[in-house]
Amino acid sequence: MLSRMAVCARLCGAGQSRRCRRRQRHSQADQDSDSEMDMDDEEEEERIVGRSVSRSSSCHNSGPSGAAGLGSGDSASAGPPRPQSLLDLPPELLVEICSSLPGTALPNLALVCKKFRQILNTETIWRRRCTEEFGMSDDLRKMEIVGMSSRDLYVKLLHPYRHILGLWQPDIGPYGGLLNVVVDGLFIIGWMYLPPHDPRVEDPMRRRPLFRIHLWEKNKATIECMYGHKGPHKGDIQTVKKDEFSTKCNQTDHHRMPGGRQEEFRTWLQEEWGRTLEDIFHEHMQELILMKFIYTSQYDNCLTYRRIYLPPCLPSDLLKPGLFKGTYGSHGLEIIMLSFHEAKAKATKLTGDPNVPAGQLTLEIDLNCPVRLPNLEHQRSMEELSRLVLGVHEEAQRGLQARDAPSEAAEAPSPQGAEDVEPGAAACSHTSEAQPFVLPLGVMTRNEEYPRTCKKCFYGTGLIAGHGFTSPERTPGLFVLFDDDRFGFIWLELKSFSLYSRLTDQLSHAQAPSMERFEAMLRNMQSWTS
Repeated sequence: MLSRMAVCARLCGAGQSRRCRRRQRHSQADQDSDSEMDMDDEEEEERIVGRSVSRSSSCHNSGPSGAAGLGSGDSASAGPPRPQSLLDLPPELLVEICSSLPGTALPNLALVCKKFRQILNTETIWRRRCTEEFGMSDDLRKMEIVGMSSRDLYVKLLHPYRHILGLWQPDIGPYGGLLNVVVDGLFIIGWMYLPPHDPRVEDPMRRRPLFRIHLWEKNKATIECMYGHKGPHKGDIQTVKKDEFSTKCNQTDHHRMPGGRQEEFRTWLQEEWGRTLEDIFHEHMQELILMKFIYTSQYDNCLTYRRIYLPPCLPSDLLKPGLFKGTYGSHGLEIIMLSFHEAKAKATKLTGDPNVPAGQLTLEIDLNCPVRLPNLEHQRSMEELSRLVLGVHEEAQRGLQARDAPSEAAEAPSPQGAEDVEPGAAACSHTSEAQPFVLPLGVMTRNEEYPRTCKKCFYGTGLIAGHGFTSPERTPGLFVLFDDDRFGFIWLELKSFSLYSRLTDQLSHAQAPSMERFEAMLRNMQSWTS
């Protein structure tokens, strides 16, 4: 619509003369680096305008009679004359037209002529852009109280920092993290998402603000660091490259506490784990906690973030993909991302630990290998469960080795406990009835209140490694689907059980543009910590 308006205005003589526009283009060439709008948007607009000019010129050059007919009409007909240009439209109609345009196009529209520039000073236009593009509605009423215009909010805050909205993973070594940058009232706030205290995996997520951006000073946006316990203080944000940005605190003394490192550690431990060091009796767990505090506190909120996306959702998926929080023994609760890739389900760590760091593929489930559980009495036997899962594991390994010999693979019998299904059929079936479930005796679990019924079970592998991600290997286990929001995994070699619960927070600006982009992101995440 913008291209048509710009072309029509220039063809009808509403804009500046060609010589003025040529001088303006030369003068603006030196200011490209200071432009508030994306070059990609401008280049795309020029291509659209070019095509529109070609079409409009062919109509405009159709002859004097045609041009006159468009403007004057039939002299015998009654009614008001038709407008000869957009400038003849009523102001309220121009406001409505401009309100429907994307905000990135409005600055270029203001260059067409003085009247368009005046029209674009209307608050209604910018209020609608703030609402439709950034979800602001009730928050705009607060602006009247503080005397801030919707145009200033859009041009000086929302548009310049729109590229940092969404989900990000901080580069904190093996620990990773989950940052969600959102428009929150009259602020842009970066919220760090923290799992609930171990082992309450079904509790809601916790949030901690790391930085905020606002327009309290009308001339420019102000960036503040929120880390520490002394309130907001000076910070900075730098865009390193596409899909990556960095934060820096300019007053790290605000992060210090009067009692020194001991007080900082006690406060961090209470916030991170919800307990004191005296409450943690396991010596190895104490070491892991102290190690994490020392490692993470050295950054002082000077971090680099890389963009991540939520996984795409397909009707054939076993359950809705997304983010889950799960139990990982002495490491506490961690955040994983569950996604589906044809006959595979993959769980990627967003937060990690010194053994298996963030970004690694913690679980891989073969949806072509469902497992039929025995009765409750036999489920209590670890030997029985191991026999079932290892039988499927051996069959899966033979299938991999026999890829070059499909005839031999077809003759191999299915192990007892494995169901004979068509490839992908188990993943597409959502009608399984609930069956009783109990953990085998001797399997360790952080949460005894796990579900006692399940819908499906599948063979899968889990990633284990030594400290420092040494000697990583995938070991067999059992994936247990309890319902649409919970699943579990039994690690056979570790004799341990992890329970996962869905993260239910609404996360905006986070959907993957395509499956290809999402899979490329997963590969990059693994390379960051490999």
